[in-house]
Amino acid sequence: MNNTASILVLLFLAVTFVQSAYDKVFAWKGNVEWLKGHFAQTILKNNVPLALFIILVLELITGVFTLVGCVELWVNGGKTWGLYGAIFSSVTLIFLLLGQRLAKDYDGARTIAIYFVPSVLAVWWLS
Repeated sequence: MNNTASILVLLFLAVTFVQSAYDKVFAWKGNVEWLKGHFAQTILKNNVPLALFIILVLELITGVFTLVGCVELWVNGGKTWGLYGAIFSSVTLIFLLLGQRLAKDYDGARTIAIYFVPSVLAVWWLS
């Protein structure tokens, strides 16, 4: 029970990123079309599919690492995979924040900042 908080935060991050990656994979075309409009006035306007693919890869890595990290913590108290997952989570959120700021979507940026708090807490707890 020593790692309960860390496991819960890792599960939160896993659900967040696995669901987001799932949505990107199974609604790719709709996401690309919506994001082309969202980033129409930014430097990303001609690179939306590439940017979305990069985010998808980061989300998949984050989801796998956080899930494996939960198992590792539960089984043997190891923190390596959870730490990697938390770091990837933070990096992914920084990329997402950058995109929202470029698009001048300050409400979206604020929402990402909320997710950043447990992500950084996980990095701290697992370091």
